[in-house]
Amino acid sequence: MHSRLPYVVVLLLYSLCHLQSASWASSISTTETFITCVSANSEISIPVTTTLFTPNNSSYTSVLRSTAENFRFLEPSVTKPEFIFTPLHDSQVQAAVICSKELGFHLRIRSGGHDYEGVSYATEIDMPFVLLDLVNLRLIDVDIEDNTAWVQAGATIGQLYYRISQKSKTRGFPAGICPSVGIGGHITGGGYGAMMRKYGLAADNVIDALIVDVNGRILDRESMGEDLFWAIRGGGGGSFGIILWWKIKLVPVPETVTVFRVNKTLEEGATEVLYKWQQVMDKLDEDLFINIIMQVVNRGGRRTVVTTYNALFLGSPNRLINVMQKGFPELGLTRKDCVETSWIRSVFYVGGYPGESPLELLLQAKSKYTSYFKAKSDFVKVPIPETGLEGLWKMMLEEDNPATVWTPFGGKMSKISESETPYPHRKGVLFMSQYLTYWSDGEKSSEKHFEWIRKLYDYMAAYVSTNPREAYVNYRDLDLGINKNKNTSYTEASDWGWKYYKHNFIRLARVKSKVDPHNFFFHEQSIPQI
Repeated sequence: MHSRLPYVVVLLLYSLCHLQSASWASSISTTETFITCVSANSEISIPVTTTLFTPNNSSYTSVLRSTAENFRFLEPSVTKPEFIFTPLHDSQVQAAVICSKELGFHLRIRSGGHDYEGVSYATEIDMPFVLLDLVNLRLIDVDIEDNTAWVQAGATIGQLYYRISQKSKTRGFPAGICPSVGIGGHITGGGYGAMMRKYGLAADNVIDALIVDVNGRILDRESMGEDLFWAIRGGGGGSFGIILWWKIKLVPVPETVTVFRVNKTLEEGATEVLYKWQQVMDKLDEDLFINIIMQVVNRGGRRTVVTTYNALFLGSPNRLINVMQKGFPELGLTRKDCVETSWIRSVFYVGGYPGESPLELLLQAKSKYTSYFKAKSDFVKVPIPETGLEGLWKMMLEEDNPATVWTPFGGKMSKISESETPYPHRKGVLFMSQYLTYWSDGEKSSEKHFEWIRKLYDYMAAYVSTNPREAYVNYRDLDLGINKNKNTSYTEASDWGWKYYKHNFIRLARVKSKVDPHNFFFHEQSIPQI
């Protein structure tokens, strides 16, 4: 790299700081030492001081909070980073890895801040750390002729969708429903969205990547090898290196698609309709995606559960009505329920945004759902009987602000092998179930809500996958188990690892042992060595 100091000089700086010189230690702080090291190891001369924030800096708190979705991890009792570094160039990410190793810093990496348990910017382990926030690395290069795009890890899904739409009305990408999710972390967990039944996961449509490895090298697919390329497409973030760029394959979408939203309350037969949905959804036309959002609402002075059928169809309203009449007439969909729109506009609709919102809203990185919350997930392979659903309603009505979201599988998801990527939840899955509870009064009532969602999770055990009871890594759940330290064994980590990855967990651990032998990239649920 350009303008790098000789290694012996960097080593001398490190030695002076950490071994003998009291006068050096008193005059140059930890952050200043880091800045010196990064400047020496970076290709560009942009002052690092404009991208580094300490607790003494007035911008520190706003930067920390800027993309954090779960307020639980902003509470005073939670360990915060010693400083935040927001690199402006790939070479500064390389330098951050090199310098963190040399100076003995533990790194956490954040691309979008949607980690459900905050491990990308907080910690439950007694270990001081530095936050490497990729928020400034958001370049997107769309090549319509080649049907590909290179996207930096700090970009959001919404920004990617917007840039694709600027180039073509008939191209899209099968990633998530929430536009503010960071693309870097999204794909590392698999990444599902409204076109998953047609095209699979976001990770299934990645054809290359650039990653900074533990030695500070930038590797592409060829130089990293197929084992590591396999691992980063669904093996969870923060275990193998730092994703800089994804090269993705664009997919065809109709110029006009159809969306609809239909509500059913318990009093309107929600239980019977939902039972039927479970039986047919995985078999319906793969152009059709209908997820279900279940929430508690007040109607006429009493609480009830409303189930919202939220749909994207890659086709015309007439063909959609035909598909629904043949396969799912119980919903009672009519032509007036259907809205014709463009694919890019469907992103707003399915994501719950007002349909007339300006497209530029997709460029905003902030989530509209920030709150205190706790979530858990399951995969369902046999329809839950109506009696089971009635028990779910009863438990939801006991909580202040709960939600359950069901995401349909089938179609393309059933045609991809469980071992094609680390994401194993494929053939035989009817739908994924996500449970959430939200609150606004901070730590004061946290235990109450934790107790409720754990009780609900126990109740649902009778109706979901077993041996293992599967879970989705992008809905991270530390209740499943954590790495207590860097020496946590493969056997100990298997408690949570098999739930996320099933048999792929063994291969992930072997890749980890090979590419990060000293476990530099570590967090509460990072892949262990074997």
